[in-house]
Order: sequence, then structure tokens, then C-alpha cells
Amino acid sequence: MELKDSAAAPVGTLRVQVFRDGRLIDEFEDKNLIVNGARDAHARLIGGDGGGKIITKIGFGTGSTVASPNDTGLSGAYEKNIGARTYPATGQVRFAWTLATSEANGKAIREFGLICSDGTLYSRKVRGVIEKESDISLSGTWTISF
Repeated sequence: MELKDSAAAPVGTLRVQVFRDGRLIDEFEDKNLIVNGARDAHARLIGGDGGGKIITKIGFGTGSTVASPNDTGLSGAYEKNIGARTYPATGQVRFAWTLATSEANGKAIREFGLICSDGTLYSRKVRGVIEKESDISLSGTWTISF
């Protein structure tokens, strides 16, 4: 009998809604890159040395280079704490987040990242620019599936 491992590499799905003066003006959902820092975070968590490897923040950066497994940070990042964590299905964790009209104004947001409490970049997504001004707010979820 042949045993087959059903575990897959983690996959991230970022969902973003963009609002101007409280009205939805854009939304997107797309897969994102889980970077090499996530592999170390997983290994340390299951090995019992996971201090600092819990995802606690989302970052909004200005970098436009294509995401790479070797990425370790975001360019010019504005970071803030994640909102709620939920577990919508077996092997999934979903992080809810918001970016208020009073936050990160003047930034040309091109990249998003999930960040561990010790600063380790877990995942990164690059997309077209969102010119963040005081009438713009964002909200979304980031789901990691195993």
C-alpha cells in the first residue's frame, strides 16, 4: 500500500475593498506569495520555539518589484495590528484588517504583507497602486490555507 501525503504548501488569498467617502470604489481578491520566512515560522512553531512567529500585523508598502520567495520586508511600510482572527475551515486561518481614512495618507500603496510579531515577513502581494488619501479607507481579509 502506498501512502500519500495530502498536505500542500500554504496558499494565501488576499481580499481588499477600497472605499472613498464610505462608498465602495474597487475590490479585488487574488492569491499571494508565501515567502521563505513563513517556512521558518512554521518550523519554529511546531518545534516549540515559535516565540515571535505569530502573525500580528499587516503592512502596506510602496514597493513595486515582483514578489519573490526571498522577500524579507516591504518598502516604506506602514504597519498596523491585525483585527480579528477566525478559522473558517479545517486548515485555514483568516485575518481581518482595516486601514482607516486617518492612516497612511500620502502613500502610494502597491504591496501588502502579513508580518509576524518579531518582524518576519510571512507573505507578500504586489498589485496596482492605490493612492491613499484622507477620503480613502480599505478593509479586507487575508486567508492562509494549508
